[in-house]
Amino acid sequence: MPMNLSWLDDFLALSTSGNFSRAAEERHMTQPAFSRRIRALEEWLGTDLFDRSRQPATLTPAGKWFRDEALELLSQVARLPGEARAVAGSHSASLRFASTHALSFTFLPGWLRGLKPQGEIGPLTLVSDVLTRCEAMLSESKVQFVMCHAHPRASSKLQADNFPSVCVGMDQLLPLTAPGPDGRPLHMIDHAAASAPLRLLGYSEESGIGRIIREVNAAFFERVPVQDVFKAHLASALRTMALDGAGMAWLPRTLVREDVEAGRLVPAIRSEWRIDVEIRLYRDKAPLGASGDNLWATICANASP
Repeated sequence: MPMNLSWLDDFLALSTSGNFSRAAEERHMTQPAFSRRIRALEEWLGTDLFDRSRQPATLTPAGKWFRDEALELLSQVARLPGEARAVAGSHSASLRFASTHALSFTFLPGWLRGLKPQGEIGPLTLVSDVLTRCEAMLSESKVQFVMCHAHPRASSKLQADNFPSVCVGMDQLLPLTAPGPDGRPLHMIDHAAASAPLRLLGYSEESGIGRIIREVNAAFFERVPVQDVFKAHLASALRTMALDGAGMAWLPRTLVREDVEAGRLVPAIRSEWRIDVEIRLYRDKAPLGASGDNLWATICANASP
């Protein structure tokens, strides 16, 4: 009888709890059916994986060895779709980009136009999403490139996993609010007190900009009392709320340049709390193909390391 890959998930569920009933419920099947699948796996391997003489069931020495093997097998299987797409992509002229929302309709279009005079760019597919999902798409080779804001003091999954990257531009996160009738900021740090905290328009946990603000400006949140009045993962949504006078938000200069120049948004706190950030492009570790390699070479020739 050939091995069924789903047996590995059954095995891991039972190895975690040691309880057949609980593991069967977790795997959405009856206990007798679940027990038969565990026994079928043991028969395929030719050895017992669990000591059933005690409760909860414990792993035998062979079971402890097989647990590591099962995890590695499932990890390899999970990588196969991405690797298959990477092989297909290496023979395709089409390029797949992912970008965080704020950059996908501000910086990225102009940046791409600037690259065209230096070489032909093949068909391009762009996915706009929050940073956590952009990171996942690159890790799974669903896209070849990811563009996002970055800061050396803010954690980055892509940097931690050693994805190659280059800095392709600079931006600044500005603490802004709408002005009042007298032109002064409606919400500002000098007005924040324990009885009247600063009204903050913040970013969700999925947001890359929010991650940077929380980690780089941690001292600000320790010193200044704030009231979270609205949260979103889109900087454009926070911009709209700030323009409506709802509170203060850190917004990328690339998004609000015209608002600042027209006086529709004004600094809410001292300049020391502004954050200089990179606009960084990450690439897949897998082969990019001729079109992708040519684009990457062009980008690297014009970018900071």
